[in-house]
Amino acid sequence: MDSVDLEVVRSAVAWVRDGHRATVGTITHTWGSAPRPVGAMVAIRDDGQVMGSVSGGCVEDDLIDKVKSRAVAAEKPEVVVYGVTQEQATRYGLPCGGTLQIVLEPVREHSHLEDLLAAIERHELVARTLDMETGVATLQPGRWSDNLEFEGKVLKSVHGPRWRVLLIGAGQVSRYLAQMAQALDYHVTVCDPREEYYEAWDLQSVPLNRSYPDDAAIAMNLDAHCAVVALTHDPKLDDIALLEALKSPAFYVGALGSKKNNDGRRKRLADFDLAAAEIARMRGPVGLRIGSKTPPEIAVAILAEMTAVRHGVQIPELVEAPKVNVTSGCAVPQA
Repeated sequence: MDSVDLEVVRSAVAWVRDGHRATVGTITHTWGSAPRPVGAMVAIRDDGQVMGSVSGGCVEDDLIDKVKSRAVAAEKPEVVVYGVTQEQATRYGLPCGGTLQIVLEPVREHSHLEDLLAAIERHELVARTLDMETGVATLQPGRWSDNLEFEGKVLKSVHGPRWRVLLIGAGQVSRYLAQMAQALDYHVTVCDPREEYYEAWDLQSVPLNRSYPDDAAIAMNLDAHCAVVALTHDPKLDDIALLEALKSPAFYVGALGSKKNNDGRRKRLADFDLAAAEIARMRGPVGLRIGSKTPPEIAVAILAEMTAVRHGVQIPELVEAPKVNVTSGCAVPQA
């Protein structure tokens, strides 16, 4: 569940509390090209207010009309399909003849959306099972390997952070990176055993793990939904975390520092039980080359690269633009 879909659940709960009727839609299947992935959600209020998205907009317009008139999912969950024909795909703005299957669910007490929201806000991974005949939903702890499942009678959806990131070091870059990563639906762990950094850490939403980094990495049982980024510049802390991360299935492993420092780090790692192919997985200097200098810019560069790797996008080496001086609102290239 990404941050947009979290807002869908939050809005639906708030609307019902305020006495409105609310309907939640979840994409359960797509054929061809689709603007939003399976699992994407939308909430529609009885007066037509909407939160979230399941398409580029035209499908939402039709859904709003149907929900307002109670033409669909008035009493229990119902399946709707858009784009079966080329004419429908064109009408609803679905690209390349794409088709969407959506489960619409009227929110009731037995939907347990309030319980679901509370669990998500605790950063828990939750599997929710919806009985299409009765509309009754049940919640249970989710697993990292869970995916949305729908065979017509029961909808099983997964909510909460599906992705995890371990940040080594509690400095300024970690502070910005932790907050941005949470907005992208990562469960964030920041690890730093140094006393001086513990005393200065004040992010309430991200508790500081004071274990040694290798112990923290082992305890997380790193899998293919995990990223590890070393940010301390201290080999005693960064290298031991990288040793564990590079041996794991983690989809992204990176280290802050210059090319020279990271070349030295690779030589040190080669003295341990790591194969050349494992060492080659380390991204260092970490992040896309976007000319980032400040901690927030560095965090953006790292998360941009993580996002590309997560989605299997190959990004060519970026050529940095000429530096400029900004004078009176005009950009003037430096000599």
